[in-house]
Amino acid sequence: METALIILGIIFGLIVLLLLVMVVRAASLKPHKSRNAVFVPDKSDRAKSYGEKLSRMIQSETVSSRFDSDRTKFYEFHKTLEELFPLVHKNLTKNVFDGSLLFKWQGKSDKNPIMLMSHQDVVEANGNWKHPPFSGHIDEEGRVWGRGTVDTKGSLFCIFQAVEELLAEGVTPVQDVYIASSCTEEWSGNGAPAIARYLKKNNIEIALLLDEGGMILEEPIKGVKGIYAMVGVVEKGYGDLKFIARGKGGHASAPPKNTPLVRLGKFMAYAEKHNPFKAKLTPTVTEMFTRIAPNMSFPLRLVFANLWITKPLLAKLLPGISSAAGAMTKTTLAFTKAEGSAGLNVLPQEAYVTGNMRFIHHQPNEESIRIISEMAKKFDIETEIIYQDKPCPIVDYKSDAFALVEKVCNKVYPDVLVSPYVMTGGTDCKFYSEVSRNSIRFAPLYINPGQYSTIHGLDENIYSGALPGCVDFYKEIIKTEK
Repeated sequence: METALIILGIIFGLIVLLLLVMVVRAASLKPHKSRNAVFVPDKSDRAKSYGEKLSRMIQSETVSSRFDSDRTKFYEFHKTLEELFPLVHKNLTKNVFDGSLLFKWQGKSDKNPIMLMSHQDVVEANGNWKHPPFSGHIDEEGRVWGRGTVDTKGSLFCIFQAVEELLAEGVTPVQDVYIASSCTEEWSGNGAPAIARYLKKNNIEIALLLDEGGMILEEPIKGVKGIYAMVGVVEKGYGDLKFIARGKGGHASAPPKNTPLVRLGKFMAYAEKHNPFKAKLTPTVTEMFTRIAPNMSFPLRLVFANLWITKPLLAKLLPGISSAAGAMTKTTLAFTKAEGSAGLNVLPQEAYVTGNMRFIHHQPNEESIRIISEMAKKFDIETEIIYQDKPCPIVDYKSDAFALVEKVCNKVYPDVLVSPYVMTGGTDCKFYSEVSRNSIRFAPLYINPGQYSTIHGLDENIYSGALPGCVDFYKEIIKTEK
């Protein structure tokens, strides 16, 4: 009895000691100044003129679709770019790939070239907008409204403007600089692959590629106050799957049990409740939480400052706490489209739903598709692969390329904390794996949570006052020797 009490006492003492260590570690983390950072839009004439230029770009309707091969609207947009950025078009070599653009600015050396990238196409703009989606309306606060202001004509403007200003200053870059802009990004079309093939054919390896992805964001994860530069270094794979259920059909007046639509419904409900994909805190996600932990509230800091012990439990709980953070840790599946019978009183002989998947690196395409297909079989449902891309190579957040982006961010946005993160969406970067080992997904534009929610939605807009910082970032990237 006495021995048992001693053992219990030791265990209790160890638990108390462990908790004390965790509390001390959490308390020792001092908040970064980014926690109290506030974005103040630039109200200068410079910002105003930038907004007016971006407005012109928004007024060119450049909605793209895999079902429309006519590139006329994009060639019209190119004319607008030529009017807005004459020095770029006078001094850089231009290649056009069926509407997609590649410019080359020859530097003092062809070693370690960089490429700045942002697509020119946009998604459709349905619904009732506060201001017409292709008006480029500028309001009294200096916000430019319209489809593409964030995704991604805003950053495309900043890239062209940065080069235009450097040319006006008589700058010759240390290394070759490329500007790439596809017109098919929104549907993973042939624009970026054509540019990548050209680079590969000409033995051009890009030392640093900067594309859309992370931005300068407020509260990137719920509970983490402040402003952060979220730099995407991981891009998940992409897949569209079709789940098909078959039956005998017939009249709807005497329905049997487990008809195709019912089985599909049961399958979807089961897949959501019993998520089959494994969550894991990868080195990138771990580094992200390590960097932002000092700015968390104390209860969260207690957890994230002690990942050495909380990591296994957190990996399981995180997807249930935050869908955005959870998507960084595992493969995801979202059901997006359904079809059954053509008649309101007819049972379908065949029905289907589609699932959009984003494959994580530790459970890539083949494994994730096998797992969900086996689950579907339990409901007598077949799986068909419509389209898939594999996860992209990971950029090391300890690399020179990431360090350069971080250094320039710290110079242009001194109050902002820089953090690597996992892209949950897709970009054109996936096509450049063979010509660049350092494809970083980051457009250095400030947007608030409300503006972030308008991407691919209603009332997309951005502050004119956010554009100068982004232009300055690209200028610094170009001027800094690699």
